[in-house]
This record gives sequence, structure tokens and C-alpha cells, in this order.
Amino acid sequence: MSSGSLRSRLSWSASLVVALWVLVVSIAANLLLSAVLARQADSVLQARAEATAATLQVASDGRVTVDDSRSDRALDVGTWILSGDSTVVERPTGSSPALDRRATALAGNGLRAVDSGLADPVRLLALPVLDHGRQVATVVTSTSLAPYRQVERLTLFGTIVAAMLLLVVVHLVLRVNVSRALRPVQQMSAQAARWSADEIDRRFGHRRRPAELAELAETLDGVLNRLSAVVRHEQHLSAELSHELRTPLARLQAELDWLADRPRNAAEVTRSHAAMGEATGAMGEILETLMTTARSGVAVAPGRCAPATVVARAVERLGPAHADLDVTVDIPSDLVAGVDAPVLDRLLGPLLDNAVRYASRGVTITARSCEAGVELEVADDGPGVPAELADHVFEAGRRGDPADGHDGAGLGLALAARLATAARGSLTLRPGGPGASFVVRLPAG
Repeated sequence: MSSGSLRSRLSWSASLVVALWVLVVSIAANLLLSAVLARQADSVLQARAEATAATLQVASDGRVTVDDSRSDRALDVGTWILSGDSTVVERPTGSSPALDRRATALAGNGLRAVDSGLADPVRLLALPVLDHGRQVATVVTSTSLAPYRQVERLTLFGTIVAAMLLLVVVHLVLRVNVSRALRPVQQMSAQAARWSADEIDRRFGHRRRPAELAELAETLDGVLNRLSAVVRHEQHLSAELSHELRTPLARLQAELDWLADRPRNAAEVTRSHAAMGEATGAMGEILETLMTTARSGVAVAPGRCAPATVVARAVERLGPAHADLDVTVDIPSDLVAGVDAPVLDRLLGPLLDNAVRYASRGVTITARSCEAGVELEVADDGPGVPAELADHVFEAGRRGDPADGHDGAGLGLALAARLATAARGSLTLRPGGPGASFVVRLPAG
């Protein structure tokens, strides 16, 4: 059951992470702003309280008065002056009794700032006035918190709006970017689906891609290689079965025609029935072989093999007759070719026979992965192929020097070339030297 597109899940999960981060940052920013505004209000109140305290005069009897000559009327707004015994010396005009009580309660408690807690929020700050180390008065200043609260509300509203707009933009950008990132995956999947149906030999190859897409391309190429190998195997098996069934069918049809041609005696009918029985028995064996192969449940897809294993077996068969030759094999063990092992074995046979026949000291067999699939090379250090014979080396019956003392009718390389072509590959002679170098190119497995 579908659980939503990967694009939606990725974009929403990333948007959720961004939303949580924006929420944390917004809360922290608003708390920081509130603290900064509170400190700013306290700084303003303390500056006013200190300015007011500078206007106070303390008599020898401890009585506190205000020096009117130095008084700034702007400092009197929202300011209380209390003597050492908390008696109100001066209060702001129009202050409420509740606010007077809160200002009086701050006297004698040192430097302190509190909120009034009233419906109309007010910030109060008490500044002690000292004379020779003794507190003789207290100056309490106040300011309305309404402007600060307004700033906090506007900031909170602006933060919410900005966060919502940011989240919308981030989500849209994420969806676009995720869609762009997943588009190559969708295209490659669609391509693989088309190729598997119509162009089974097409591959993505080793073009430069991001690491994730390169891994996907390699995986899809592997799937297509295995599918192609199975198709080749089935085609080859069908061709072989068709060829094998043609003979007993032809014999059965001939016997039926022979019996229908004219009346036969008992002996002739018995012989004809025996022949038809042999033909049908052969057909039964062929069909049983097919069914056994289909029911075998082999885990490895047919039409593929490891060249390293096939070459190792072929080299072992050279035997002691060529013990004096240095046969070097350099083939990755994980390399896979898109051809049946028996076909590759029969293809390599003539090439190895030719190499050991003409080699002076050694034969080198290498294989590697290439863009077209797998490239396998069999080279020797012998005299090489004459230039005038290079274009005809794969023609049946052609030999470089019939009188060179080596056996052979010149059919091996022609057979190898036909096998390579039948396996959807090619066999070529690499020009130059020294020695002869034959290159087999096969589909990837």
C-alpha cells in the first residue's frame, strides 16, 4: 500500500525540522528582547533616580529636603522621595494609593526594581541615598511598561508572520529541490524499463554522475546485464532445441509419409514403428532435458560466467606439453561476462592453441571491464601475424605459413570469431607487436 510520495515525505520532514528550529530561535529571540527591554527600563529608571538623589540635602538632624534650585521638573515625573523612616517627602502628582503603597514598600530594601503588578503595568526602581554609610532616604522612580509591552507584542507578531512566510518558502524550495534531485532517478528508472522491453543491450555506462546516481546506474546496469544474459541463454537454448528436435521430427514425418505411400508388409511396418519410437524417444529426452533445466532452480542467472574461472580451467588443460611456457593470467575474480561458460571456453580454445603454438617464452591473458562490457586479451611473444595476413586472419583455411611445422588447418580463429559474434561480441587482432594479440569483447554480465 502506498504511503505517499518520497518527495512529499522528504520535503515535509525537512520542513518540520526547519519549523522546530525556527520555533526555538523565535522563542529565544523574544525572551532575549524582553530581557533587554527590562534592562533598558531599569537603566533609565536608575539614571533618573541618581539625578533626583543629587538634588537631596540632609540636615544635621537627619531631615531630608530637596534643593529646588537644582531640581529638574522632568525628574519629578513618577518619582517618590522617602526619608529614612519611610516617610514620604515627595510623591508624583496624580499617583494612585496602590502605587504609593508599592513605592513605600520598597524603602529601606536597597537597590531593587519590581513590576507594580497592577492593571496598568509600571516598573518601579528604589535607589537608597547614603550619608556617611547610613541610609538616610530612598528615591523611587517609575515608568510605564506599556511602550515596552507594545514593542514585545509587535515583535512577537512580526516573528510569527516572518516564521510562517519562511516556512512556506522553505517548504516550496524543498519540494522543488527534492523534485529536481529525484527527477534523474525517475528518468533512469523509466529508461531501464524501456530498455528491458525494447533495447535490452542498452546501458547507462560510466558517465560522470553524482555518487548516488552512479551507484543507481551501476545497479540498473547489473540488472539489465542479468536480464540480457537470461534472454541470450534462452535464445541460445531455444536455437539448440530447435536444431535437436528438427532431426527426430523429420525422421518421424518421413516414416509416416513412407507408411502412407502404399501398403507395407508386417516386417516393414514393424521397422517403421521402431524408427518412429526411436524418434519420439529422442524428442522425449530433449524435452526432458529442457524441463530439468527449467526445474533446476539454479540461483545464478544463465548466460553469465566468470572469465577468471573459465580461463583457469583452460590453462590447466594445456598440460605438461607446454610446461616450458610462462602463462600469465591477470583477470579480476569478480569480473562477469554475459556469455555461457561453455561458449567462452570453446571461444578461448583456438586462441590459446594459437598462442602456445607460436609463443617463444610466454603467453599473457588479461581481462578488464570496459564501456562495451568485458574485454579479454590473449597475447604471445611469438613472431606475430604478418601484415599481409592481418585482414584475412579470421578467414577459414587461412594460415600464416603452411610450412611452419605446426599442425592446424586454419579453422580455429574462424570458429572463435563466429562464436564471439554469436555471443553478441567481437574478436579482433590488435595491430602492432611484438607477438600476436587477440582481443575478445563480450557483453557485460
